[in-house]
Amino acid sequence: MTMDGQEAGSKLLSVVVPLYNEQAVITAFHERLAAVLDQLGLAAEVIYVNDGSTDRSLPLLLDLRRRDPRVAILELSRNFGKELALTAGLDHARGNAVIVIDADLQDPPELIPELIEGWHKGYDVVSAQRTAREGESWLRRLTAAAFYHLLARSAPAPVPRDTGDFRLLSRRAVDATNALRERHRMMKGLFAWIGFAQLSVPYRRGPRHAGRSKWSYWKLWNLAIEGLTSFTTAPLRFASYLGAAIALLSFAYAAVIVYKTLVYGDPVRGYPSLMVTVLFLGGVQLLSLGVIGEYLGRIFNEAKRRPLYLVSRYLPPGNEEIGGAPTPQG
Repeated sequence: MTMDGQEAGSKLLSVVVPLYNEQAVITAFHERLAAVLDQLGLAAEVIYVNDGSTDRSLPLLLDLRRRDPRVAILELSRNFGKELALTAGLDHARGNAVIVIDADLQDPPELIPELIEGWHKGYDVVSAQRTAREGESWLRRLTAAAFYHLLARSAPAPVPRDTGDFRLLSRRAVDATNALRERHRMMKGLFAWIGFAQLSVPYRRGPRHAGRSKWSYWKLWNLAIEGLTSFTTAPLRFASYLGAAIALLSFAYAAVIVYKTLVYGDPVRGYPSLMVTVLFLGGVQLLSLGVIGEYLGRIFNEAKRRPLYLVSRYLPPGNEEIGGAPTPQG
């Protein structure tokens, strides 16, 4: 007997690939992925999650499915974002182990055997950890390092640094992740939060094979805010500590002014210092209100209890087709 109480020959490996407008890399990615799967000796399914692509991604995926019976296509009703597309793929994955990987070939499919080796050793989450980030600007590398450092210091569960979504999850790790149904999701944090035995495998992350990254600095900034506010109340505590520190400094400065006025007759400075103080305190108050608003907005969205995503159709591996109206998943 082996992992999950299954005989080696009966194991199924699922590969979940969320994508959005990746027509330039789909064919090359699948060729490399298929070559790796052919050598593993495991039954496999490859679930491509089409997150509302507007280019020729879907026709290319349909062609791949006709040529490779392992390919499944999960088509969402619109673009829901990578985190929810990844959630949809995990919901439909049937394997004893599930590999999560992007289609841009920055994460090499050739690393999959090492991830599976970690799974065979008894680890439930085997993450691919970047030792280099080729093809990225110094500013993106710097901001990524700062984000991971801040997240590691504030999150309740340790999130591995320089680790994206490329990883292997055991069946029980997938089931535990699927049980977490909050709308505001950062999958890296969820994978860390579930716990279980975790292992990191180092690798060099290469540049994109083709096409352009869908992650602008604005989207990365919003993802960072999403991650911090989804997994920690540290921003709220920071606002409280900042308010308390400013109050103490204000009392101390007021005492200094009163002392200098009574003892030395030093007149109180007027308009410039007053304006600086008022504008500074006003900025702090707006910042604190913004932090509270972020958390309040998340409560508002969670209270509506809308489905996380809608499935337009699901084409499983093989020739069977399942279509019809969009199916809510929550």
